[in-house]
Amino acid sequence: MFTVLTNFEPMLQQLVISNYAIIDRLTLSPHPGLNTLTGETGAGKSIILGALSLILGERADTSVLINKEEKSVIEGHFDVSGNDAFRRAVDEAGLDFEPVCIIRREIAVSGKSRAFINDTPVTLPVLNELTSLLVDLQQQFGHLALEEDDFVVNAIDAIAGTQSVASAYRQAYTKYKATQRILAEKKARQAQAQQEADYKQYLFDELAQADFRENEIEDAEQHLKQMAHAERILGVLNGAREAIAGGEQPMVNELKRISQHLGSIAELVTGVADLQSRLSSVHAELKDIADELESLSDKVNLDPARMDELQQRVDLGNRLLKKHGVTDTGGLLAIREKLEGELQAATGLDNDIDNLAKELAALYSAVLTDAEKLSAARKKATSGFIKRVNERLTLVGMPNALFDVSMGRVEVGPHGIDNISFLLDANKSGKFQLLHKAASGGEMSRIMLCIKSLVADALELPTLIFDEVDTGISGEAARQVGLLLRELAKHRQVIVITHQPQVAARGSRHFYVYKEAETGGRLSTRVRVLDSDERVLAIARMIGGEVPSDAAISSARELVEA
Repeated sequence: MFTVLTNFEPMLQQLVISNYAIIDRLTLSPHPGLNTLTGETGAGKSIILGALSLILGERADTSVLINKEEKSVIEGHFDVSGNDAFRRAVDEAGLDFEPVCIIRREIAVSGKSRAFINDTPVTLPVLNELTSLLVDLQQQFGHLALEEDDFVVNAIDAIAGTQSVASAYRQAYTKYKATQRILAEKKARQAQAQQEADYKQYLFDELAQADFRENEIEDAEQHLKQMAHAERILGVLNGAREAIAGGEQPMVNELKRISQHLGSIAELVTGVADLQSRLSSVHAELKDIADELESLSDKVNLDPARMDELQQRVDLGNRLLKKHGVTDTGGLLAIREKLEGELQAATGLDNDIDNLAKELAALYSAVLTDAEKLSAARKKATSGFIKRVNERLTLVGMPNALFDVSMGRVEVGPHGIDNISFLLDANKSGKFQLLHKAASGGEMSRIMLCIKSLVADALELPTLIFDEVDTGISGEAARQVGLLLRELAKHRQVIVITHQPQVAARGSRHFYVYKEAETGGRLSTRVRVLDSDERVLAIARMIGGEVPSDAAISSARELVEA
């Protein structure tokens, strides 16, 4: 087809559009370098970009459906195998990474829109964020990039050659901010702890003063129950002991007497000796029981003072159990231990905050030093950048425009200490304004082209799309726009919609957009790649009209061959 000037794979490999506006079905397979789209006004070139914008996250409605009974589908295939930024963004979004990423947007008959990345449904904000790393669509009045700090700062760093320095700075700044967040969190915890410290100390002191032993409350309650029934308990214990070992005829004495009587006949009657032995065992057991009954009786306490002491401990314990919402002494002891740990941790938090504050001060000092060096390098490169942009603005038909860069100092931030703005004086009035406010739509597209052509070899730019960047210019200015686009396409895939032959002739692949009548008379947008002869004829028509002269054809051939 045409000479390949690039040494990288195309990012946008294929765009497929179906049932959208006046497009029944269309497939576009861009070249890695400069792709030009030409065609009559109204043929559907901007409609193709409108469809593309849907897979970039723009909102849509059912008015775009040709066939109201079928959904509209727009699908883009992107080679992202070498796009590390996109890989990281996909990982952060929780999506699977594929070397060829398929992004699809569907608009149902009902009006409901759905977006997919590698067949996984995603929200429009996620789609917009990810596709911003794949496509930069520069339409008239679409100058968001110049309002975003990232692009402006990155452009200056690319010119200054400070990208590696800026990257190292951002890492240091990220660590500084992370430490700052940790310190803020600990201070918030400290403030909360201080608010709670008095109350926690009061609770701890109350439990410490109570000084309960393990199971003390439960044991005291048991002792109180015993003391409350002490008389009945003593009556039963003493009565049992009396029956066994006391009185006029105690059981143990009777058993002893019976055992002795049996012993007198043990030699005369077989088996009596065994019975005597068993009675002796029973006698010994009853005697032990009587001794234990007496011991238990001695332990039964009828001391009112002791009862009062136990009752006070039980009352205190029950009050604390209810207060802390636990059911036993072990629960109170656990709370006491927890409070003690929290009070000690609060003291440790003070030490952590002191250490973090010192670390943060050291990090800030290092970050500020790096930011100062970065700022100095940027300022040094700015004058040369301004000069080169202004030279290119003159070439692309803006000789009365003056470009400038404003660098103000701000607090340390993600980009350093520089507040960088691009300014424009559109008519050499001596009054500079922010670029996105001072330039018209066509001017903005050309300014973006000038800036991006200067930084393309250093910045990780996505596929760049320009919609009629050459509006309002012709002749030498149009030729220079074509040259800048061609230069830009040495580093990045570029797609441009143009009406200028000087621009169209610079493309590595030339797409012709036209309308064709369908069955029933309805017109539908079509697109095809022009071969060399077709391309010359198409450019000749852009020069000399529908029936170009030999001179127009000759001029077209010269443009293409150039």
